[in-house]
Amino acid sequence: MTDHRPDPDALLEELKREEEAAQRGRLKIFFGACAGVGKTYAMLAAAHARIREGCEVVVGVVETHGRSETAAQLIGLEVLPLKQIEYKSRKLPEFDLDGALTRQPALILMDELAHSNVEGSRHPKRWQDVEELLAAGIDVYTTLNVQHLESLNDIVGQITGIVVRETLPDNVFDAADDVTLVDLPPDELLARLRAGKVYMPHQAERAAKNFFRKGNLLALRELALRRTADRVDAQMRAYRADQAIQPVWQARERLLVCVGPGASAEKLVRSASRLAASLHADWIAVYVETPALQRLPGEKRDRILKILKLAQELGAETSVLSGAQLPATLLAYARSRNVSKIVVGKSLRSGLSRFWKPALSEKLAQQAEDVDVFVVAHDFFEREEDVSRKKQLPDEETARRQRIGFLAALGGCALTTLITAGLLNYFDLANVVMLYLLTVVLLAIRYGREAGIFSSIMSVLAFDFFFVPPRFTFAVADTQYLFTFAVMLVVALIISQLAARLRFEATVATHREQRTRALYDLGQELASALTVQQIVEIGMRHLDALLQSQVMLLIPDSSEQLRPASEMPPQIDLGIAQWVFDHQQAAGHGTNTLPASPALYIPIKAPMRTRGVLAILPSDKHSSLLPEQQRLLETCAVQIALALERVHYVEVAQDAVVAMESERLRNSVLSTVSHDLRTPLTSLVGLTTLLEKDTLTQHERTEIAGIIRHETLRMSNMVTNLLDMAKLQSGVKLNKEWQLLEEVIGSAANATERNLAGHEVRVNVPPELPMVEIDAALIERVLVNLLENAGKYTPAGSTITISARIESGMLAVSVADNGPGLPAGMDSRIFDKFTRGVKESTTPGIGLGLAICRSIVEAHGGRISARNHEPHGAVFTFTLPLGSPPAAKLES
Repeated sequence: MTDHRPDPDALLEELKREEEAAQRGRLKIFFGACAGVGKTYAMLAAAHARIREGCEVVVGVVETHGRSETAAQLIGLEVLPLKQIEYKSRKLPEFDLDGALTRQPALILMDELAHSNVEGSRHPKRWQDVEELLAAGIDVYTTLNVQHLESLNDIVGQITGIVVRETLPDNVFDAADDVTLVDLPPDELLARLRAGKVYMPHQAERAAKNFFRKGNLLALRELALRRTADRVDAQMRAYRADQAIQPVWQARERLLVCVGPGASAEKLVRSASRLAASLHADWIAVYVETPALQRLPGEKRDRILKILKLAQELGAETSVLSGAQLPATLLAYARSRNVSKIVVGKSLRSGLSRFWKPALSEKLAQQAEDVDVFVVAHDFFEREEDVSRKKQLPDEETARRQRIGFLAALGGCALTTLITAGLLNYFDLANVVMLYLLTVVLLAIRYGREAGIFSSIMSVLAFDFFFVPPRFTFAVADTQYLFTFAVMLVVALIISQLAARLRFEATVATHREQRTRALYDLGQELASALTVQQIVEIGMRHLDALLQSQVMLLIPDSSEQLRPASEMPPQIDLGIAQWVFDHQQAAGHGTNTLPASPALYIPIKAPMRTRGVLAILPSDKHSSLLPEQQRLLETCAVQIALALERVHYVEVAQDAVVAMESERLRNSVLSTVSHDLRTPLTSLVGLTTLLEKDTLTQHERTEIAGIIRHETLRMSNMVTNLLDMAKLQSGVKLNKEWQLLEEVIGSAANATERNLAGHEVRVNVPPELPMVEIDAALIERVLVNLLENAGKYTPAGSTITISARIESGMLAVSVADNGPGLPAGMDSRIFDKFTRGVKESTTPGIGLGLAICRSIVEAHGGRISARNHEPHGAVFTFTLPLGSPPAAKLES
């Protein structure tokens, strides 16, 4: 009894997917053939139904296009306000994603899923906004036309003559939780167009002459119906796989044609194509590589590849399967794809051979109770060609392998006979038979089925001739040995068959494991790549080893021209690669475009755009055409494309961060100029106006002149700080000399004497401090900024202490005060540009003094920090490296 219980690993994976889906919002798409079929109206009607159920619904974006029926449906719905984005000196309304995330409704309506957002929005496409809403757990209703699907964009362009620019990846459509088809017959849609219910009258007249022709509408309607049917079919197959349902559900016609190396394979494929066309069904062409077919000569393998390529050209999906039993492998694949009909060729066997080995069609008819089997007859000339091929001798490589296998079988039997002869004195004949069976197993595993069968027969003959009485004759004295011979031969044949099958399956499993491992290694390394050059190097290295071919990765430059990442082989044509990049189609060896080229060119397609071209020079032109090899190559190309796109958007994000930081600095500078410089300028204007009065006494004039001087110096310090910060941004150039720290501290105290007139300044510097190699002017600037900062943020009468000490091999200099101290959390942020301890304060300053201090100290190889100390006050400490001062020269 066959066990059809679900796989436990699959169940765990399904539970994990359900848990992830439970945390996401659900996406429902109202899908139609074109504008005007009623998608938005149906979406709004469904939203009203959800409101009646008690669901919280808001409108994110709904485009009515002047339709009164649609506008009437908006009554009673909460509409989120749009945000205004400036674009080319205009304010354009756009969906407010942050507002929707803050509002956090249960359901939001987002019309026109393929819409392109205004430049400056967070995401370039609306479907990306929807993805973020879904990730936040918000359900989304949206609308979509069939022409906006990326895979159908070129087909719609050929039908209508109009290229639609706004598209979205098909995986967004396929990943939707629900798709509702909104359909309308073409005649009814044209009547709505003439009645002005689709576009405004002047737009409707132009649309009726171009896009809204009846033939276009019929074709678009068929595309929408087929695309919806494809999605439903994929959901049904996924359900059957999840529920481990084996019987085929013939909900939709799907054909499977099995091709082989015979001469009739071409007719078989063409017949299947005509049958699929008459049934309006999808069809799949498969080739099952059994152990027997694996040993086919190169000519026949080339023929199979050509047949598979013909099937692709006729519209089939192709696949190469591996299996020991052809009927079982075919039926298992047919059930997994929900195939309703299998097409095979008629057997050429006749007479007793049909009873000894039944035809494939007969085996399928017996085993496939839920699948129809169609048998295609052979033409006379094809039959004659196939029979003549059977009479041909095997090719030289096959014959050579067979000769080696037969010689190994003879040698193995001879060696076993010699070993057995020495064991007869210790064991019975029934026991030494096991040695012959062991030899058969080893030969079948190493050299295949033919060598195993030959060794089975030779083992029976050797056992009879050398060991069964009468010895050295093929006569048998005891008839019981005849039964022994028969059982021994049957067991040996079965063992050789099983060993050969095991060898084949082990080879197939090894190849699959190698491919899986290679894909895993490639994906793991690509995930850690940070630059385009790293991705190129990783991709070329892995593909060279995986495909055993020369691989070149071509990446476009800023002008969309492909450039090789390294030295390019002469066989690779840059012109063909550029054509592939521009047209997003494969070309070269094995394709319909420039098939004579020695290289194969594959576009590297990412979800948003094509990121480059993969050029392959195959070492084995036969294996490169295998469908599984092409799928492996396409999978690698997709991984590389995703890595390139990820790096691209990382760079875009970094540029955005830099732009935001530049904008913040610009705004800070403008704020400084507009506030901190305008205030003293206003004071100066007022003071100079007072000086013009003749009624002022000399004392008043002197006092006003002192105030003017003080304000001018303050403005000068602000401008100096701005200029110094700009210079320090481009690098600090130090003019180091050996100096005594006491002299630098004294100069700084003298420079700040006027600003610190109301404070007590104490200096605590040990006389034994060594000389330090510093830029005296810059370190003095650091001390001046620290002293002025302490003076500004402490009340009059406070004490400011300058101290120095040697600490952990560094010279530590501190400026401490007993003022209010630093605000909480500002210990490290206080040194950032345009940062002040108190944002809104009457204390003058632009927040650059401490940033300048940090730049100067770090340029000297030291560090600067700030902290509060008990009971109150702040301490700023910077360190300078201690060197080896030069010895003082004595005067003679």
